[in-house]
Amino acid sequence: MPQLAAFPKAWMDDLCVTGSMSLHQWLELAATLGVDGVELYSGILDLNDASNWGESRRIADDLSLAIPMMCCSPDFTHPDASFRAEQVEKEKRWIEMTAALGGSFCRVLSGQRRPEVSREAGIDYAVQCIEACLPFATEHGVTLVIENHYKDNYWTYPEFAQHMDVFCELVGRIDSPNFGVNYDPSNTILAGEDPLELLARIKHRVVTMHASDRYLAEGTIDDLRREENVEGYAARLRHGEIGKGMNDYDSIFTELAGVGFDGWISIEDGVDGVEQLRRSVSFLRGKIAEHWPA
Repeated sequence: MPQLAAFPKAWMDDLCVTGSMSLHQWLELAATLGVDGVELYSGILDLNDASNWGESRRIADDLSLAIPMMCCSPDFTHPDASFRAEQVEKEKRWIEMTAALGGSFCRVLSGQRRPEVSREAGIDYAVQCIEACLPFATEHGVTLVIENHYKDNYWTYPEFAQHMDVFCELVGRIDSPNFGVNYDPSNTILAGEDPLELLARIKHRVVTMHASDRYLAEGTIDDLRREENVEGYAARLRHGEIGKGMNDYDSIFTELAGVGFDGWISIEDGVDGVEQLRRSVSFLRGKIAEHWPA
């Protein structure tokens, strides 16, 4: 049966920019949510110093929380080979961080969709960089998971492999037991595509999942497209309470249960307060019980 983790989506700037929330405070909050673990982001300020990793793991253990997943955003599609090499080294450090925190899954991405990089070149760059990281991940007992992503909070351009055809081609070119997919149905909607169509194509590669629901606070998906090349998320985009948005979780979980998925599901919401996050936990617990009966 899948286990639930929580991701600090609503507290990213507090943890990663201003430092107004410590990792310890986030872990204490997460321990009140009724989840099994937490997914952390590599840019959390308290994780910059490797000497803090062991203490962070001890705090989580004391709170009965696992740290199974690390959310990282390597940018492998830059045309400069030296930049890409630096990103590979960053990902290796994040793999070390994941293992030190007791985790088994470390996210990779393709990179930013820079207008000067062709589809062929971008896929080649991403595949080469991920393959360069895989031996290191295997050595540390970590599986790299690529997400069908929209855009990192701190990027200018959206994800290179945002769209289904590019994403599936990239995934299909990498064959390793230490590589899989972190499936996020909401991001498929933002690409103007069908989350269930994508899942049908990659369900046998899915090893972790992001659970969220999305809605547009105003305007349309086309309006969102026009705002893609601004840093961070467009203001009109919102993470909403899970079960209240555009995703069909019964169909999603039916597909995943049908292929024997039993990995971690990490919740991305809480932007309207911690009670919203608690309701999402309750919704997902109920759906997991329905689709993975004991």
